Amino acid sequence: MTEEERGIRIEQSRKRVRAYLNGALVADTTRPFLVWEHPYYPTYYLPAADIRAELVPAGQTGHSPGRGDAEILDVKTPAGSAEGAASRYPDSPLAQLRDLVRLEWAAMTEWLEEDEPVYTHPRDPHKRVDILASSRHVRVEVDGVTVADSRQPRILFETGLPPRYYLPLTDVRLDLLRPSDTRTHCPYKGTAGYWSVDSGQQVHPDLAWIYRAPLPESQKIAGLACFYDEKVDVYLDGERQPRPDTPFS
Repeated sequence: MTEEERGIRIEQSRKRVRAYLNGALVADTTRPFLVWEHPYYPTYYLPAADIRAELVPAGQTGHSPGRGDAEILDVKTPAGSAEGAASRYPDSPLAQLRDLVRLEWAAMTEWLEEDEPVYTHPRDPHKRVDILASSRHVRVEVDGVTVADSRQPRILFETGLPPRYYLPLTDVRLDLLRPSDTRTHCPYKGTAGYWSVDSGQQVHPDLAWIYRAPLPESQKIAGLACFYDEKVDVYLDGERQPRPDTPFS
């Protein structure tokens, strides 16, 4: 079977990638591999020769139908350890993986692509984000209550996701929004803060978000509010839109 037949795509990147644990360098490579273990985003696999930390067998194994049997490893540096934070597939049916190490993204305290931090997961070279000013009429309802009504949205088109309508706060019923402690990170847009929405009938947690200081390439959505189309009723130019089916549904 090829990688595609197994549902796994593998592609070498030309970026320099570094991973750190508590300030100690774990890996530094100019030949990382992007592996799509599932369809939504890739994971970095790094050449074993470019791992700077000590990798110690954890006495555990794992199995993937596409990648084969994994040896689980602890990552040890002078600054600290991360148990079970690495894996390798020395006998993988996918020959490209056999000399590579997979580091658990969340177990590392910092990742760099070239000299810039990257969060959540590697950037997908096949994903594009376009943010366009529009005069289309966007109205958002929750439990039949209008929570936003705007004729000046910024529409964000991101590969693989439905369009997102970012709206000026002056066009949003701020009195219905309740601050949330939730924060999420996007490698293309930055850090988002959230609101829950109180429709008067019930409180819907984390239904809307805002990027107050987005990454430079996404500055056009700074300070604008967006709602999960999967969980609210969106009317575009007066026509109710079907709720999309996405990983956020």
